[in-house]
Amino acid sequence: MKEIYLDNNATTMIDPSVFELMKPYLENIYGNPNSLHRYGQATHKALNDALNKLYSGLGASDLDDVIITSCATESINWVLKGIYFDEILNKDKNEIIISGVEHPAVGAACAFLEARLGVKVKTLPVNSEGTCNVDDLKAMISDKTALVNVMWANNETGMIFPIKELAQVAHEHGALFHTDATQAVGKIKVDFRSAGVDFASFSAHKFHGPKGVGGLYIKQGLKLTSLLHGGEHMGGRRSGTLNVAGIVGMAEALRLANLMLDYENSHIRRLRDKLEDEILTIPDVSVVGIRANRVPNTILASIKGVEGEAMLWDLNKAGIAASTGSACASETLESNPIMEAIGAEADLAHTALRLSLSRFNTESEIDYAAEQIKAAAKRLRAISSTYAYSPSWLKKDK
Repeated sequence: MKEIYLDNNATTMIDPSVFELMKPYLENIYGNPNSLHRYGQATHKALNDALNKLYSGLGASDLDDVIITSCATESINWVLKGIYFDEILNKDKNEIIISGVEHPAVGAACAFLEARLGVKVKTLPVNSEGTCNVDDLKAMISDKTALVNVMWANNETGMIFPIKELAQVAHEHGALFHTDATQAVGKIKVDFRSAGVDFASFSAHKFHGPKGVGGLYIKQGLKLTSLLHGGEHMGGRRSGTLNVAGIVGMAEALRLANLMLDYENSHIRRLRDKLEDEILTIPDVSVVGIRANRVPNTILASIKGVEGEAMLWDLNKAGIAASTGSACASETLESNPIMEAIGAEADLAHTALRLSLSRFNTESEIDYAAEQIKAAAKRLRAISSTYAYSPSWLKKDK
């Protein structure tokens, strides 16, 4: 049986060359960078080289901070909770604005701030294409807004948001701006300085780097109360022994991803469009968002008359890994917050199927996947028709 991985927005395989570069720092050069002996000192050149790659690859100035974290979720929580202490607690500002389609890491952190600390969280609506309008932010923002938080690219639809314009509006009203750039880094060109953002979060495992390492960009001169205490690592901003192998791997993965951006935007985009065209031949199927404004690898298809879990099970039996949306919310297979936010149908009889490619996918894999998706949709619709399927039978009696 073929094995085809089309869930790269959830995580990616580590690039073999990245793993090879990491191995010495797992096996031989394993010292704590803060130790004074030769084992610790031996890590310094690799760390310096890696940080230079990260600053260059992200468009950060030497005066900015790129702080190593464990993942984007940590980075996101750090910004949102740090803003509470720095910009809301004991000050006149009391609100944070987030888009209606943020990752659960943003939503859950804001729910905590709202329920436990009294922060007012306002939701910036998304339009029918799954992105935000700058004019909507202008109408919503006020002098009480401490932070605007909008993702750079959506993890489910792949839609790209107007980050530079949104950040400008935030600054015009005295608010800071954070973007979750997790799904943008490595897929499109990002330049944090040029975009004008104050904070940006990302994770290595989304662009063929290792799991368990990510980063937070902090613009020059900005204060951010630390989330972790216990040492003076990373200039005193984040305590914890540095993950040397992870940092080396993340930096190399970013370098390679940036080198492959033209390939991503041509070859991978072509394969994505080919798969999308085949899926759209299925009756009652639509895809969220125009292709030109999506990252090159992502499809979110609404398939009417097919239950999501059944579709995933069928594809899994055929050796195809896909998802119904965010891997961090995959337990809720019966609904899709993205589809709901943009006003599209998404219930038990409307699968929101996410397919996300990488540079390691091949044309033959895409051909096979298209064939299997069409066959699964036909088979599951036949079953649904036979048993007069309706999501209402799952509802509890009142």
